[in-house]
Amino acid sequence: MADPSSYRPKPGQIPDSPGVYRFRDEHRRVIYVGKAKNLRQRLANYFQDLAALHPRTRTMVTTAASVEWTVVSTEVEALQLEYSWIKEFDPRFNVKYRDDKSYPYLAVTLNEEFPRVQVMRGAKKKGVRYFGPYGHAWAIRETVDLMLRVFPVRTCSAGVFKNAARTGRPCLLGYIGKCSAPCVGRVTPEEHRELADDFCDFMAGRTGTYIRRLEKDMMAAAEEMEYERAARLRDDVEALKRAMEKSAVVLADATDADLIAVAEDELEAAVQIFHVRGGRVRGQRGWVTDKVENVDTPGLVEHALQQLYGEETGDSVPKEVLVPALPEDPDAVSQWLAGRRGSQVSLRIPQRGDKKDLMATVQRNALQALGLHKTKRASDLTTRSRALEEIAEALGLDTAPLRIECFDISHLQGDDVVASMVVFEDGLARKSEYRRFQIKGFEGQDDVRSMHEVIGRRFKRYLQEKERTGEWEETPAPTGPVPAPQDAATAPAIAPGPDATVPGPDATVSGPDAIAPGPGTIAPDLDAEPREDDGRPKRFAYPPQLVVVDGGQPQVAAAKRALDELGIDDIAVCGLAKRLEEVWLPDDDDPVVLPRSSEGLYLLQRVRDEAHRFAITYQRAKRAKRIRSSPLDAVAGLGETRKQALIKHFGSVKKLKQATIDEICEVPGIGRRTAESVAVALASAAPATPAVNTATGEIIEEDDGGSTT
Repeated sequence: MADPSSYRPKPGQIPDSPGVYRFRDEHRRVIYVGKAKNLRQRLANYFQDLAALHPRTRTMVTTAASVEWTVVSTEVEALQLEYSWIKEFDPRFNVKYRDDKSYPYLAVTLNEEFPRVQVMRGAKKKGVRYFGPYGHAWAIRETVDLMLRVFPVRTCSAGVFKNAARTGRPCLLGYIGKCSAPCVGRVTPEEHRELADDFCDFMAGRTGTYIRRLEKDMMAAAEEMEYERAARLRDDVEALKRAMEKSAVVLADATDADLIAVAEDELEAAVQIFHVRGGRVRGQRGWVTDKVENVDTPGLVEHALQQLYGEETGDSVPKEVLVPALPEDPDAVSQWLAGRRGSQVSLRIPQRGDKKDLMATVQRNALQALGLHKTKRASDLTTRSRALEEIAEALGLDTAPLRIECFDISHLQGDDVVASMVVFEDGLARKSEYRRFQIKGFEGQDDVRSMHEVIGRRFKRYLQEKERTGEWEETPAPTGPVPAPQDAATAPAIAPGPDATVPGPDATVSGPDAIAPGPGTIAPDLDAEPREDDGRPKRFAYPPQLVVVDGGQPQVAAAKRALDELGIDDIAVCGLAKRLEEVWLPDDDDPVVLPRSSEGLYLLQRVRDEAHRFAITYQRAKRAKRIRSSPLDAVAGLGETRKQALIKHFGSVKKLKQATIDEICEVPGIGRRTAESVAVALASAAPATPAVNTATGEIIEEDDGGSTT
C-alpha cells in the first residue's frame, strides 16, 4: 500500500488550467482517469488526510504510485480526452458500463454499392446506418418485412447476391416484389440507393411524407380507374402504418430525443436509455456497472453520455437528451454532444408533461433492471458456492458457513430502538426465519449495548432449546453446532424464540416484545418456557456457523462477549463496517479486506443490507404505530375490523365517546359486553393533544378516525 505523499507533486507544479489526469500503479498501469476544470484544485483533493477521503478514493490513491496530467485548451477537449483514455487504458477504478445483453440493431450498409438491410450485433462499423437497439431480433424482421413492400431494398447476403447475378435469376423476394432485384439489373445502382435512402428516412422518423405521397398516388390511380395499382398502394400505406404501430407514440410533438435514467445503490448502478424518434420509442438499451469509484448520480449520467455517444456522429446523437440529473459541467457536455452531432443539442431535466411521465417510465425500467441483475447474481448456484468458500477462507473457518445470521440495530435518535435478525442458508435468504427484537435492557441510544443484548437473548434461547431436547445436561456450553436441515421439506417446524416474531401475512401484536407481521401468530414472552407441543426443536435451536453484525470492531467485540458469557465458542463472529466495507474479526486490530470483485464480499453485503432493511422497516412501523395510537387500542379483543366498523358508523372517536352503550351495540359485530368495554376505555382515556394549524394558530377539531399521542 503506497503512501500518497510519496508521489504528491510539488507545490505550484500542477497547473491551474483544464486538463485530464492519470493515476498509475507501481507497474505503470493506468488505474484511474479523470478530468478537471482546474487541475491544481482537483488533484489537491486526492492528497489530503486519508481519513477524510471516501473509502473507494482512499483505495485508489493508496494503490497508485504516480500521477501525471495533460493540459488542454477547453473543458470540451478534456471531456473528449478523458473518454479516449478510458477506452484505451480500461482503468480499474473508473466506472465502466457493461451491456446487460447484446442488443440487435437494424442496419443499412450504405458503404456498399447496393446497400443491404440486415440485423447486426456487436461493434458498429463505419459507413453503416443503424437503427435501434431493439429488444428482440424478431421485432426487427417483422418491421422490415412490412416495409419491404414500399421500399424493396436488398436483404440478401453477398453470396446469394453474386449467385443471382451469375445465373440471371433473382431470389424469391425478387419474384414476390419485396426486393427490387438489383442483382439482375431491374434497377440501377442509383435507383436502389435512392430506395435505401428513403428506407433510412422513414426509419429515422420522417414518416408523414411517404404516407401522404402514397395516399396521393392511390387517389390518382383510382381516378384513372387503375384499380389494381390503387389497391397495391392502399396495401402499402397499411403496411407502413402497421410498421409505425409497432412503436407507440409517446411524445405527441414528434420529438427526437434520448431519455436516460439511473438506478443505483451503494455498490452498483443500472442505466436505462429509451431512444425516441419522431415521437415513437425506436429502441431501448441498458447497462449495469459496479461503483468502483466515488461517483454520484450526475457523475453516472456523465459516464453514461460518454459511453452512449463517444463513438456516434450525426443523427445518431439526437437533438434533445433528457437526464435525471445534470453533469457537473452541463455546458461542456452539451458542447461536446453538439460537436458529435454537428448541431445544437439540448441537455436538460424534464420538468412537466409527457416527457416527465416518460422519464418516470424509464426510471422504473432502470430500477427493475438493477433488481433483476441482483437477483440473477444472487440465485446463481455456482456463484453462491464460490462466495461461501471465499468467506470461509477469508475468516479462517473449517467449513463453508451454510447458515449465516446477521444482526442490525435501528432507531431514530435513540427512540424506538429495535434489532433485526436475518438468516441466509446456502447463500439464499430464509425469510420465514427472520426475527425482530425490541431493546428493553436500557433506555436511549447505544448500539454496542444493544448488540450485546440481542445476541445474548438469541443464543440464550438456543441453549434453552438444547437443554429441552436433552442434547446436553451437565454443562451450559453446547458440545457443537446442531446440523442445519438439508432442505425446506425436511426442516423441523420451528416456533419463534423469546421476544421474537414470526414474519408472515396477517400477524397481530401481543405485548411489547411480540411484534409480528400477521394475525393469528403471537410470539411468546421473552422469559416464557418453550412449549413442547410436538416435540420438535424450535427455530432458535439451530445455530449458525457464522454470525455477522452490522458494524465495526466495537459491535463485533460486544457480540463475541455475549457468546463467551453463555459459554458458546463454536460459532464464528464477524462484522461488516458499512462505510469502509471492511470485515472485522474479534480480537484483531486490523480488518480483513476482501477484493471488490469477491463474491464472498458481495454475499456479506447482501446479508448486511437485508438485515438493515428488515430492521428499519420494523422501526418505522413501530414509530408510526406509536404516533397513530387510539384509545380503542386498549380494548381487549377488539380487532382492527371492528375498530374500523365503529369509526365508520360514528364518523370519529370524538362522536363515539358521546354515544351510549345501546347505540354502540347497534354496530354490526359489537355485542353488549364489547360495547361496555369500549365505553369504559374511551371514558378513561386521556384527552388527546389538540392539533394546531401552524400557519394560523387555530386549534383543529378532531374529525378523523383516531387521536394522536
